[in-house]
Amino acid sequence: MKVKLKYILFLFVILFSEQQVVAGPPFNTDDPQPVDFKHWEYYIATINTFRPGEGSGTSPHIEVNYGLVPNVQVHLLLPLNYDYSMQNGFKIGYAYTEFGVKYRFIQETENMPQIGIFPILEIPTIKNSAFGNGKTQFYLPVWVQKSWGKMTTYGGVGYWFNPGINTKNWMFYGWELQYDFSPAITLGGELNYHTADAIGNNPVSAFNIGGSFNPSAKFHIIFSFGHSIVNDNYTSTYLGFLWTI
Repeated sequence: MKVKLKYILFLFVILFSEQQVVAGPPFNTDDPQPVDFKHWEYYIATINTFRPGEGSGTSPHIEVNYGLVPNVQVHLLLPLNYDYSMQNGFKIGYAYTEFGVKYRFIQETENMPQIGIFPILEIPTIKNSAFGNGKTQFYLPVWVQKSWGKMTTYGGVGYWFNPGINTKNWMFYGWELQYDFSPAITLGGELNYHTADAIGNNPVSAFNIGGSFNPSAKFHIIFSFGHSIVNDNYTSTYLGFLWTI
């Protein structure tokens, strides 16, 4: 009986030990907090967008983040894209590799939020007109985050350099609020807005709700569900598995 009780208590500690806030994915809005120095994050995830009669997304994508030096994280994302429509059927393929560097230049204090930038390059890797136009894209966002106990909020604004025929550079605005209901469960939601990214398109606003389930200090299940609000009609989902080392 004492042996069983010991293992039960050990399992309880593993499941409900203090967790580090996991921000950014599964939301479009990101945060300024880099991965800790000499630590890793590994994601396997799928992002999906569904409109009447069509769908697109990643199935899956792999994301790796590493704390290169204090306050600096390097980022790599490898997406296997898919696209489906009633007219054109199902397509799957690889086109762009995503590389970025997150740099936090202001630390959070009692009266000051942490602030950072996260420039990202979308690099055409394989010629695939179904999932890209062969032009390098560049994203330059600024993110802000502040926490009060179990509550965390973060958000910011970013500018996309989006070259190509009939495309437009565009702005993204987003803000997220989340709450740690327990060490094992964090839930939150975001509102976001982006300007038109192509000639003839309209600006779009949307929401997402989601969070993370944390079975252990190193393994997290992250998820979100969202929908457009203005100028579009789509449903979005995110499901991912995150390992932190």
